[in-house]
Amino acid sequence: MDIWEQMYLKAKAEYHPEDVTPFITAHHVVCAVEAEDGQIFTGFCIEGCSGVMNLCAERVAALNMYVNSGQTVIKRLIAFRDAPPTGDREGSGMPCGACREFLLQLSYENRNTQIMTDYESRRTVTLGELVPGWWGTARYLSGIDS
Repeated sequence: MDIWEQMYLKAKAEYHPEDVTPFITAHHVVCAVEAEDGQIFTGFCIEGCSGVMNLCAERVAALNMYVNSGQTVIKRLIAFRDAPPTGDREGSGMPCGACREFLLQLSYENRNTQIMTDYESRRTVTLGELVPGWWGTARYLSGIDS
C-alpha cells in the first residue's frame, strides 16, 4: 500500500454526508494531508447556509495537522467527494482559491505540496504550479513576519 492509498483510505473514512442541523452540512468533501514528518491528518468540509461559516476539508485537515502536531509543512494532499480524484472531471481534487491561499500562508514550503489530480495514474500537481507568482513570496523571502 503506497502513501496515496493510505491517505485515500483515511480520508474516505470521513466521507459520510450529513445534515448536522437544518442549517449546517458536513462530511461531503474529505481530505488527507501528509505532514513533513509523515503523519497523516484528515479533515472534512462543513458548510452553513450563511456561507460565512464554511470550512473546506483542506483547511480543516491542515488545521488538524497544526493543532495536533505544530507542523505547517504539507508534503501531499488528496481531497475528494465520493470517489478519488480523476483527471476526467474538471477540478477533481483541486483545492479552492481560499484553501490554496491558506496553505501558502501556512508555510512557504507548501508551494512544493503534491496535490493528487488523478488517483489511478498517481498524477499530481504542486501548489506552486497552481499559484504561480504568489503575492507573498517576497515577504517570506525577506523574513518579515507581519
